Amino acid sequence: MIGPRLDEPELIALLRGRFLRRGRGLELGIGDDAAVIRFGGERLLLAKDLLVEGVDFRRAWQPPRFLGRKSLNVNLSDIAAMGGRPLYALLGLALPKNLEGPWVEDVLRGFGEAAEEHGVLLVGGDLSRADRVMISVTIAGRAEKPVLRTGAKPGDFLFVSGTLGDAAGGLRLLKRKNETILKDADGAPAGKSRRPGIRLVEAFLDPQPRVALGLELARRGLASAMIDLSDGLSVDLGHLCRESRVGAEVWASSLPLSSELRMLFPAPLNLALHGGEDFELLFSARPAGVKELLRLSRRHPLYPVGRVVRGEEIILIGCRGRRSRLPERGWRHFSSR
Repeated sequence: MIGPRLDEPELIALLRGRFLRRGRGLELGIGDDAAVIRFGGERLLLAKDLLVEGVDFRRAWQPPRFLGRKSLNVNLSDIAAMGGRPLYALLGLALPKNLEGPWVEDVLRGFGEAAEEHGVLLVGGDLSRADRVMISVTIAGRAEKPVLRTGAKPGDFLFVSGTLGDAAGGLRLLKRKNETILKDADGAPAGKSRRPGIRLVEAFLDPQPRVALGLELARRGLASAMIDLSDGLSVDLGHLCRESRVGAEVWASSLPLSSELRMLFPAPLNLALHGGEDFELLFSARPAGVKELLRLSRRHPLYPVGRVVRGEEIILIGCRGRRSRLPERGWRHFSSR
C-alpha cells in the first residue's frame, strides 16, 4: 500500500505485487534494469525511460541535440547493465504546440546519432501534444547470458566503470546559469575543450553508455550482478544489495574522482556518492575474476570501490578507516532534488 505521499520504492513494490507473473516466456519482470523474455530461442531485453521537462531536464540548459542523444543513451545504459546488445527503439514524443520546428529537428538529429553509433533501429512510436516536452523511449535488445541484480555474494568485489560525480557537478554548474559553459559544451566536440567545467557539463548533457563493456563482462562471466548508475551510487548500490540480499562496504578513498571535479568542488565525495546521472556500470565480481578484470581495465576504465558482505547494511569506510552507514541520498523521482 502506498502512503499519503508518493514514494518510489513503495510504488515499485506495489507494481511487482500486482503485475509480476510468470509465463509466456517471461524470465524476469519488474525489478531490474530490463525485463528478460525468452523469444524464439533467444533472450529478449525490454526497457523504457521517460524524460520530462522541468523534472529531468530544462530546455534552457539542454541543447536539443544532446537531449535527443541522452533520451536514447539512458536506455542503452539499461541494456548495457544487463550485458545485452541493443537492437530496436520506439520513440514517444509529447510536445507543446508552440515548440519551434528546428528545435525538434535537432532532438531527432541527436537521437539518430546515438542510434547509429550503437546500431539501433528506430521502428515506431507515438506523437502527442502536451504543455511540456516529454520523451519516452522503449528499447529492445538481446542477451545470451543476462547479468541480473541478484547474483552478488559475500566476498565479491565491487567495481565501477568510470569516474563518479561528474554529471552531478555538471548539473550544479548549469544551475548557476553559466551560459558560457553551456555555449562551449554545445559547440565543442566531446572531450576536446579544456575550459574548466566543460567536461562535467558534457557528462551530464551527453552521457556515454557502456554497451561494449557490458557485453564483454557478460560474455566472459566476470560480473556476478550489475546495475547502471542513474540515481547515484548510494541509491543504486542499495537496489543491487536488496535484490541480492547482501550488504556492502564502500571504500571512500578508492572512489574514482576526476581532477576537474576535485578542482571545482570542495566536497567531491558527496557528489560521487549521491549525485546520480553518471550512467556508469556498477557490478560485483568474484575474487577469482579480479586478475582478468585488471587486464580488461587496459581497454575499459574499471575501478574497485568496495566489497560485498553478509547482512543488509551498506557501510562507508572513510579515508582514515572510520566506518559509518551509507545513507541513500541520490535521485528520488517523487522528492525534490
